[in-house]
Amino acid sequence: MEKVTLHDKTFRLLYSHDELCDAVKMCADKISADYKDKEPLFISVLNGSFMFTAELMKRIDVPKGEVCFIKVSSYQDMESTGTVSHLIGLNRTIVGRDIVIVEDMVDSGCSMYNLVNKFKEDGARSIRIATMFIKPNALKFPITVNYVGKELENDFVVGFGLDYNEYGRQLSDLYVLDEN
Repeated sequence: MEKVTLHDKTFRLLYSHDELCDAVKMCADKISADYKDKEPLFISVLNGSFMFTAELMKRIDVPKGEVCFIKVSSYQDMESTGTVSHLIGLNRTIVGRDIVIVEDMVDSGCSMYNLVNKFKEDGARSIRIATMFIKPNALKFPITVNYVGKELENDFVVGFGLDYNEYGRQLSDLYVLDEN
């Protein structure tokens, strides 16, 4: 599909599934090299990261890696509170573990900044961030993102796990808001 309409907005194709999978493969190769002799815990942040996590884990060559899924909330009503107020689903100890946070999109960096600090406080040995998409011009928090699939402008995108009012997550391609 070259265009898709979700609710009241139209989006045009930005990256095909094949282009996205190529970017995932590059991340997976770097992670595999960095963790070849380790036992990392991949912590996937739901809901948006489910597609990236699935594609990434299929391509990572780390036999002793584990994956778990969490949900975080830094929003109250429609505005960010600036802190992660809820962390749901972390059912493994992270003390002494090498952590790779798997995220769909890093824009302001608020959630990642707070998660990294929480995991440090909880005793993680090391923490790295893997994200499918990053908006470098939107970053407001001092974080290091170690593995990046694609850099994006500050445009609104859907697909590959990202949604517009819960629609579009299942799209295998990435679409950008069509302002025309």
